[in-house]
Amino acid sequence: MADILFLAHRVPFPPNRGDKIRSANLLKKLAEIAPVHVGCFAENDEDRAGAATLEHLAASHRVINRTKPLVLAGAEAVLKNKPVSLTAFHSSQLVEWVQETLASHDISTIVIFSGQMGQYVPDDFAGRVVIDLCDVDSAKFEGYANAGQRVWLNSREGRLLACEEERLARRADATILISDNEAELFTSRLQFPSMTNVQVIGNGIDAAAFDPETVVPHEQLSAKSGPQLVFTGQMDYSPNEQAVLWVINECLPRLREQFTDAELHIVGRNPTKALLAHEGTPGLTIWGEVPDVRPFIAAATCVIAPLLIARGVQNKVLEAMAMARPVVLTPQAATGIAAKDGEHWLVSEANAETMCASLSALVTDPEAAVNLGKAARQFVLNHHAWGAMLAPLENLVLGNAAEARDAA
Repeated sequence: MADILFLAHRVPFPPNRGDKIRSANLLKKLAEIAPVHVGCFAENDEDRAGAATLEHLAASHRVINRTKPLVLAGAEAVLKNKPVSLTAFHSSQLVEWVQETLASHDISTIVIFSGQMGQYVPDDFAGRVVIDLCDVDSAKFEGYANAGQRVWLNSREGRLLACEEERLARRADATILISDNEAELFTSRLQFPSMTNVQVIGNGIDAAAFDPETVVPHEQLSAKSGPQLVFTGQMDYSPNEQAVLWVINECLPRLREQFTDAELHIVGRNPTKALLAHEGTPGLTIWGEVPDVRPFIAAATCVIAPLLIARGVQNKVLEAMAMARPVVLTPQAATGIAAKDGEHWLVSEANAETMCASLSALVTDPEAAVNLGKAARQFVLNHHAWGAMLAPLENLVLGNAAEARDAA
């Protein structure tokens, strides 16, 4: 077949956060199908260093430094009646590169990763368009507004993004969501669902990298006598921040009443001021960015994912399961993974009493915790290998009649 143009909102490498893990594996799969030309943004030195990987993987590439302040993007968005998400990721340089690439190469398919990048698909492009939205961003912003966060701004963003999602779904030959739940939600919000082709490709996991047999548990955590709870994630991401603040305020004190040496470890880059304000809280350690999260997961008595707002599939949950650690999570964080409560993980509502009861059950019954972890890893091996998850992508890119595989 002819070449592929792949556009992503961030440099996929290094694949050290949820969106980059998915886009990196998506790009690798596309490169197996045909030569790929990659256009994307870099936000920091790590992204710019990751662009070196594109030298070996892509037929050509262009990385644009994204420096537009959010305040400026917001002002542009209001003036142009567009979502802030789109103006923040608009670049005339990338528009020109896309036009040049389409003119100088035989591009048969444009693959878009994340809805912000759909604005770069020319109206007159006659080839196939495949858009991986991952999850329903408009619903996420509506959720923020409903939770009382920047109500006017988030309500506006949700409303305008819903219009853009409708446009993209009608423009694309295939629109990909990360789970059945997200696909059903997305379809239910469309005015003309019959005019769209919505498919599901779930998230995978590198089970070899997240293998408990090859990871040495973190020395400091392993040396402690009490239960060690671990939360991993990008800590300036609002749902992660919200979840952790809830645990600190509501669960940790209650848990330490029963287990005086219980500790909570927050592992992830860019902890917010609101989170850092809790430094010094008994039993709490905020690690910030670390070279490798795996030793922390390996040393955890339990990994927690008490998200109150969650879209798509949580990589942090898959990683913990692959590491054979028992996981306690909310129903929101469990969405998109077809594991069973009590067999592969423990699901608890965001209620301090029930959450602590689940944690206590694992601490007081180590054998049950070990068995839960073993079952979790086996579930990931059986259902979430990247090769199996991305198998439908070739048919979508080539236009063959085939159904995509669900995340489960």
